[in-house]
Amino acid sequence: MKIALAQLNYHIGNFEHNLQKIKEAIAKAKSQQADIVVFAELAISGYPPRDFLEFDDFINQCWKTILEIVPETDNIGVIVGVPTKNSEFEGKDLYNSAVFIADQKIKSVHHKALLPNYDIFDEYRYFEPSGQFLIDEYKGKKIAITICEDLWNLGNHPLYKITPMDELAKQNPDVILNIAASPFHYDQSKERKQILLENVKKYKLPLFYVNHVGAQTELLFDGGSLVINSKGEIVEELDYFEEDFRVYDLAYVESFEDKGKEQNLSKIELIHDGLVMGVRNYFKKLGFFKAILGLSGGIDSAVTAVIAARALGAENVRGILLPSEFSSDHSVIDARELAENLGCPYDIVPIRDSYESIRESLKTQFEGTLFDLTEENIQARIRGVMLMALSNKFGYILLNTSNKSEAAVGYGTLYGDMNGGLSVLGDVYKMEVFELARLINKEEEVIPVNTIVKPPSAELRPEQKDSDSLPDYDILDEILYQYIEKRKGPKDLIEMGFEEMLVKRILKLVNTNEYKRYQTPPVLRVSPKAFGMGRRMPIVARYLS
Repeated sequence: MKIALAQLNYHIGNFEHNLQKIKEAIAKAKSQQADIVVFAELAISGYPPRDFLEFDDFINQCWKTILEIVPETDNIGVIVGVPTKNSEFEGKDLYNSAVFIADQKIKSVHHKALLPNYDIFDEYRYFEPSGQFLIDEYKGKKIAITICEDLWNLGNHPLYKITPMDELAKQNPDVILNIAASPFHYDQSKERKQILLENVKKYKLPLFYVNHVGAQTELLFDGGSLVINSKGEIVEELDYFEEDFRVYDLAYVESFEDKGKEQNLSKIELIHDGLVMGVRNYFKKLGFFKAILGLSGGIDSAVTAVIAARALGAENVRGILLPSEFSSDHSVIDARELAENLGCPYDIVPIRDSYESIRESLKTQFEGTLFDLTEENIQARIRGVMLMALSNKFGYILLNTSNKSEAAVGYGTLYGDMNGGLSVLGDVYKMEVFELARLINKEEEVIPVNTIVKPPSAELRPEQKDSDSLPDYDILDEILYQYIEKRKGPKDLIEMGFEEMLVKRILKLVNTNEYKRYQTPPVLRVSPKAFGMGRRMPIVARYLS
């Protein structure tokens, strides 16, 4: 049996687009004499469709698309993910399903049993879990069709009371096919390989796994579809962050005895490639082509500009330098040098006159007060107004340049430097931003060295440095990582050796600034715990605040 894996970039609710991709892949599979072609989880609708699933019209269009695939299945089997209606009165109205189509007929429909409801997942909100487990027979092979999480109930901490493959294994299948929508974070590919290898080890069956690729707003899908033989050898891993299509002969897979082709990207390379794909897809799927951002001469805006230029083309990324009276000459020089290195158009728009005008307008109200955070925020908000004005006038999307360290502790100005249509670095800690800069400069100096080595500063008052308000980023980032990603409490952090007063201060800053994060743009998710849909915290709360 020859099995084709179609790793494609779907677009949520764009049925015509998704259908066309699927048809093209079916034709390609036929041309290579494949017996079955396998598509990803909820390929028809795109993943995650969220509350679109509450509309009957949306579900009807999904099924109509399935029916348009049926005529394409002469001499080939097709397995594709789609939401389907639950005909039972009890339970949720929908299933998350895999439809098996062959010989121009719908042969079977398999429903997902394990519905994740943690972190960014919300499947039990919409879907009824399956309680029926049946294999398919096709061209002399017994096939166990599973959907993503159905293979994840192994290990020391199972989340579910049933393991679908235990039930399917009783029917003596020859092969496992798993269709998935596995969102990217920098450790996900390692975790994914481990769990899939555990399945192969347990059931002694070859496994074909197909994942989504592409970005859906803040969620990134890295691809990395896998073929593993029953001996537990990875035969091949498909490309990361790119569409891919491969055909495998099951007999060859089982006889495979060589070192397989795995992708070996470092954590920072994965983050870089994921962010580039995320920006590119966000713009393309929204029908936008040009980005704008403030270029401060600092490392965050520099890295954001490089990622945007690589995603969209340098000519489509406009840098705006917005110097104030507190901006150093070298910051302007560094920003200009970066734009010229990239080949990005740029403008210099000083904000001093606007700043003085606002101060003059508020002179009576501010009388008797000293320069403080208010005046700093006025400058940031003037920059935000100017960037949004250019965005509105010329149809740019404004890229937010704040990093995760700043977002965590509220080191940013609402309606100022926290503006934007998309947050590129909002899930990247400051020390990781430095790593990205070094990766970018690996072959040649793209980001000026001075931008990387100078002390970070918002330059909103004389001689200002980030370290005036925050601990050194290497210490801050480690505390934030342990609290946000690892869910360590204050006691744990103090026992790890962090100073008690610093721990209490940082955790209080994180929790009291939740209101700011509620008002920021979507954040491209690259870590196991990103701000946004995967981290749901109350604003009005007293815990650690």
